[in-house]
Amino acid sequence: MRLGPGPAALGLLLLCAAAAGAGKAEELHYPQGEHRSDYDRDTLLGVQEDVDEYVKLGHEEQEKRLRSIIKKIDLDSDGFLTESELSSWIQMSFKHYAMQEAKQQFVEYDKNNDGSVTWDEYNIQMYDRVIDFDENTALDDAEEESFRQLHLKDKKRFEKANQDSDPALNLEEFIAFEHPEEVYYMTEFVIQEALEEHDKNGDGFVSLEEFLGDYRRDPTANEDPEWILVEKDRFMNDYDKDNDGRLDPQELLSWVVPNNQGIAQEEALHLIDEMDLDGDKKLSEEEILENQDLFLSSEATDYGRQLHDDYFYHDEL
Repeated sequence: MRLGPGPAALGLLLLCAAAAGAGKAEELHYPQGEHRSDYDRDTLLGVQEDVDEYVKLGHEEQEKRLRSIIKKIDLDSDGFLTESELSSWIQMSFKHYAMQEAKQQFVEYDKNNDGSVTWDEYNIQMYDRVIDFDENTALDDAEEESFRQLHLKDKKRFEKANQDSDPALNLEEFIAFEHPEEVYYMTEFVIQEALEEHDKNGDGFVSLEEFLGDYRRDPTANEDPEWILVEKDRFMNDYDKDNDGRLDPQELLSWVVPNNQGIAQEEALHLIDEMDLDGDKKLSEEEILENQDLFLSSEATDYGRQLHDDYFYHDEL
């Protein structure tokens, strides 16, 4: 028996709206191209209780925990934080919190508390009921068909994440389902899923035209809109590494999987540029403490969050 999407289709619309809002968030984060650090803290500390908890820490306790974090970032213990050390730490922080979030979700999805998540439990958590679409029958309504495609992709990813004979997912498999970009055995699946979506001519590559999707230039316009120019630049300069005018599977992976390495490196360079007082292209403990507020509003401390997580500041780590 197939249940119609109902509220789930609304969820799809919300996902699309969130994606469309990403550009607006970028404008708020970098107004007129300037990095706005208070946006980072407001966004990532977010809920009021986290902000209140941050404020409760006295200056001395903040500094004590910050010094502990600085020592852990300084892998070679030379008293300075380099771009590489900062970037590595930020990437580790990204992965840590992604895993923590997945573990929390696992508990919420595991309705019967048996230590595994079934496909039905996933549906109940996501949509309040079990949804079962016919894989071979398209729906007439465009919105419902879009949701059907999305739901079937989720099911396919769920099945790929499963590595044993038990149809339910254990914690490790659930992490692979929620964060396939973090799990090696999911890489091929991520690439194939992207090719199925974007490789319209089936040649195993994604051309610029396929990359841009359904865009067609307005015949009355003299040039492409700004967002298309930006996308073309990203295609040519960020993804098409061998400059052959198309994305091979590995190049495609750098597009469809969030590039935490690039984000981390950009933030590391930003911090050094803002806080390096003597121009040696690295940060001393004194320089960081001199700019403590800036450091605590950055991804290096997950916007101050690490000061409340003894995984990061505890001396025995």
